[in-house]
Amino acid sequence: MNALSNRIKSIPESATLAMAAKAREMKEKGIEVISLSLGEPDFKTPKHIQEAAKEAIDSQNYFAYPPVNGYLDLRKAISEKFEKDNGLNYSPDQIVVSNGAKQSIANVFMAMLNPGDEVIVLTPYWVSYSAMILLAEGTPVFVRGTIENDFKATANQIREAITDKTKALIFSSPCNPTGSVFNRKELEAIAEVLKDRKDITVISDEIYELINFGEKHESIGTLDGMQDRTVTVNGFSKGFAMTGWRVGYIGAPLWLAKASNKMQGQYTSGNCSIAQRAALGALTGPMEPTHEMARAYEKRRALVYNLLKEVPGFEVNMPQGAFYFFPNVRHYLGKSLGDIKIESINDLCMYLLEDAHVSLVTGEAFGDPECLRLSYAASEDDLKTAIAKIKESLAKLL
Repeated sequence: MNALSNRIKSIPESATLAMAAKAREMKEKGIEVISLSLGEPDFKTPKHIQEAAKEAIDSQNYFAYPPVNGYLDLRKAISEKFEKDNGLNYSPDQIVVSNGAKQSIANVFMAMLNPGDEVIVLTPYWVSYSAMILLAEGTPVFVRGTIENDFKATANQIREAITDKTKALIFSSPCNPTGSVFNRKELEAIAEVLKDRKDITVISDEIYELINFGEKHESIGTLDGMQDRTVTVNGFSKGFAMTGWRVGYIGAPLWLAKASNKMQGQYTSGNCSIAQRAALGALTGPMEPTHEMARAYEKRRALVYNLLKEVPGFEVNMPQGAFYFFPNVRHYLGKSLGDIKIESINDLCMYLLEDAHVSLVTGEAFGDPECLRLSYAASEDDLKTAIAKIKESLAKLL
């Protein structure tokens, strides 16, 4: 008897997690695999953040259920961070701390979408956006940016995608999977398109804010008329190397913050108490470890860019943030090696995993069937070896 819901049948498995699982299986068989598939910093959580968690445990004061939306002192610190770093004015009551930014976004969709509501998704997009929208019974509408424009959809494309059913727009900047960063002029053009549709909520995913190599990070919520209709999403996983701590948050219009709090209260309740104390330590402690990580990523970015430019058939742009490259590899579609046929980017990624022993992620999962995602959150030696192996394996395809 098949008792699964249509809801769960409607969504795919996370491609990034699936590829990581396949790579782990190979490693368990004794096969050396270089994993460039997961979007996870290869740095340890800074010591002062670890110490904040230890102090919380030793104090014996944080073993009870925390408030659903997060400890007040943490929400105050997040409110101050928004004002100091981003020019955004969210009161602590407008902050909701969740089990990672992933839950933050899911809360918002579940709280605001009705069946048939449309959400414009700037594509390429983080893999879970579309699944979350479908689970909330909404309809994702994809607006695709191309490599020629650094994968950034334009304001005119957004204008053409808006309908009477449009309820929200979501994008990330810096972007996962492309590393693209929207500058202020580009955000102003988007805000201008939305000016007369105040019923459209903007969800701005800024989780990679602290890994930005170009212009100053800009938040669309700072633009005239936008803060009261913008949900700003952020967290600690990328900039503070705290992926496993699972702490994310939103700043949102009060009505939506209250709804997200209500949603979270019925699903998971509050985020882990000790993780919240670590997050507070991250916000109030020294930023040098974060800046050091960002400098290391920038150095690797230059290395990987130069290496990828030497791979025949790869179209590569220079990302301005995050720690990914998203090369267009359509050149290899239709090629083969014996019985192996490369009919899709997924086929190409599986071939590279099995032949080169390098784990990547298909661009199909991010809304672009001509690209693949490569994470450079790995050592320079691994990056050099991996790209050399990729180049060698691709040369076998005819």
